[in-house]
Amino acid sequence: MTRVPLSVLFMVAGTALADPEAGVNAISDLGRINGEALACEQMGVASQAKAMMIRLAPKTRIYGELFEQQTNDAFLTQGRNPEPCPTTDSFISRLRQLSTRLQAVLPAPASPVDW
Repeated sequence: MTRVPLSVLFMVAGTALADPEAGVNAISDLGRINGEALACEQMGVASQAKAMMIRLAPKTRIYGELFEQQTNDAFLTQGRNPEPCPTTDSFISRLRQLSTRLQAVLPAPASPVDW
């Protein structure tokens, strides 16, 4: 199977990014936070993560599938992990940092998000 560089995939998807890998990494992190929050029964945090995805990520299949896959993987990992769940404050702090990162690496949304 031939591997297509991420930059080509994003150009085809209509999202030309200066650093496509940074966008992929940020969406991956958002999906992981979402999955971890769901596994830890932090539904408010999971709602905020999903809202960030909807507001900040370009509406492409690539980003949506990546977010869902990372959510699923993190959910399963947290379920098997004997470590305690992070606190709500820890989740919120991570979301705030990620919001800043997402806004820096992805195309600008219609309206800025302030967490």
